Amino acid sequence: MRAAYIVLPALACLILAYRYYSAFLAAKVMVLDDRHVTPAHTQADGHNFHVTSKWVLFGHHFAAIAGPGPLIGPVLAAQFGFMPGLLWLVAGVCLAGAVHDMISLWGSTRRKGASLATIARIEISPLAGIIAAIAILFIIVIALAGVGVPFVNALNSSPWGLFTIAATIPLALLMSLYMYKIRPGKIGEATVIGIAGLLIAVIVGRPIAASSWAPMLTLTKHQLVIALGIYGFLASVLPVWVLLTPRDYLSAFMKIGMILFLVVGVIIVNPVIHMPAMTQYVAGGGPIVPGPLFPFAFITIACGAISGFHSLIATGTTPKMIDKDCDIRPIGYGAMLMEGLVGIMALVAVCTLNQGDYFAINTPPAVYATLDQHMVDLPNLEAQVREHVAGRADGAVSLAIGMAQVLSRLPGMSGLMDYWYHFAIMFEALFILTVIDAGTRVGRFLIGELLGRAIPPLARPDWIPGASITTTLLVLAWGYFIWTGSISTIWPMFGVANQLLASVALAVGTTIIVNKGKVQYVWVTLVPLTFLATTTLTAGWMSVKNQFWVMATGPNEALRVTGYIQTILTLTMMVLVIVILATAVHKWLAVGRTGRDTEALGELA
Repeated sequence: MRAAYIVLPALACLILAYRYYSAFLAAKVMVLDDRHVTPAHTQADGHNFHVTSKWVLFGHHFAAIAGPGPLIGPVLAAQFGFMPGLLWLVAGVCLAGAVHDMISLWGSTRRKGASLATIARIEISPLAGIIAAIAILFIIVIALAGVGVPFVNALNSSPWGLFTIAATIPLALLMSLYMYKIRPGKIGEATVIGIAGLLIAVIVGRPIAASSWAPMLTLTKHQLVIALGIYGFLASVLPVWVLLTPRDYLSAFMKIGMILFLVVGVIIVNPVIHMPAMTQYVAGGGPIVPGPLFPFAFITIACGAISGFHSLIATGTTPKMIDKDCDIRPIGYGAMLMEGLVGIMALVAVCTLNQGDYFAINTPPAVYATLDQHMVDLPNLEAQVREHVAGRADGAVSLAIGMAQVLSRLPGMSGLMDYWYHFAIMFEALFILTVIDAGTRVGRFLIGELLGRAIPPLARPDWIPGASITTTLLVLAWGYFIWTGSISTIWPMFGVANQLLASVALAVGTTIIVNKGKVQYVWVTLVPLTFLATTTLTAGWMSVKNQFWVMATGPNEALRVTGYIQTILTLTMMVLVIVILATAVHKWLAVGRTGRDTEALGELA
């Protein structure tokens, strides 16, 4: 099987879905109309509510939602073969993920930029709102820890990669000053400066990594966790236009440009897909994902098809910056399709590796020694990228190798595999940082809402002392899990948490449709909700039974505390989500008996 024969049909499906299905949702279900004045205009404060150009906001939104999930998830799920992941990525993103994002953004924009928990309180019940807030807080912590682990692993003892990533922060600050102070409105000029700066950072990174500066840029795992925490704090507390929006905009250009270039590269090179359509691990017992294809492929792939974390961005920072109602379609549905493309290309790139090389990178050496696998090109690949990559079991490194291998085969690119590898590492790390900054900001909004019931000033997002306190609490929480965890312990819980949150968002979206009296369209959210909730609750129970509880009660004392924490958190999240789903169903039945719920319409924007 050649890669182009996978990529071209998948692209056609995504284009058709945007052209027809998103148009149907916009016209019939949501009735988007630019006569609706958005919260960015009615509540403008220059800090959180800020009118933003459609394409700049597309960049922020895409950068914020496109974390490591669509990169790492499909790579890890390639253990089952390329076909299961491919089918779920294409079908899931068109019929579930993009619908989930678009309806969440629409619901919040029409309700003064309200959070998902607030919308649940308005549309379902006050009890559902409180439970949703608690559940979302648990899930945010786990999600941010899940995306932070690959960042730490990829940049551990990598001065070239760390320098390149660190350079994006002053570049974003420079772009912010240029767009808003030096040359207001000159977005194109700022974009050129930012992209040029990124390319220079990648090129200069190699000699710097070989210079006397290298020790300062060679950080351990725990040093990287501290640095990541400091960055998350600053990005959350500073006004959105200073660091978060320009950095996300710059990252979005980098991400989209790299993915489109990879699409072109795959079509030109048309490499062989070495991974079989289905492997021997579909029934379970795999060295990367121990469970069977169903349900674990779906929670492992996670964000590339549907991601609950997106609902936090779609009801957090993005609705507070939407300029026009009709911008919801390209930003909500379109950005998620782009993320689906990221997942598809990640799957294709890693499946161009030989199967033995794939498992050699993504499993610890002791585990690999027990497999009936043999390295083919890995020693040569390590020499070309100037890094030791065997046993770097986090998904990120194998993806970077796969991408570099494809791109270095383009005309005129031979001999540049080390640059492409480190460029790919920067590309992946940018995905992670944009989730950390936006997710931490959204999380501190939520903590402020909860603590604000007892201490009212904390509920004000523009009160700097309150923002500092709530951000610190959140950073310490997700930082703890990154500090003590690994990809094998965090990613399964992250997958369950993320998909449970998507179930909550789809339940809220279904309730909005029911309350508006549009029951004939309820299937657009109810069908994906039913599949997702069933799959994720099953995976959650199996993870607790077969992995987390085994860690908690097993002979390895070092894993017991982690096992107990993961068992308790996963069961708690599952119970909270089941209560929300039951409350939502009760609401649907009540509205079905009485008709349209006028009290819960709440279109306040």
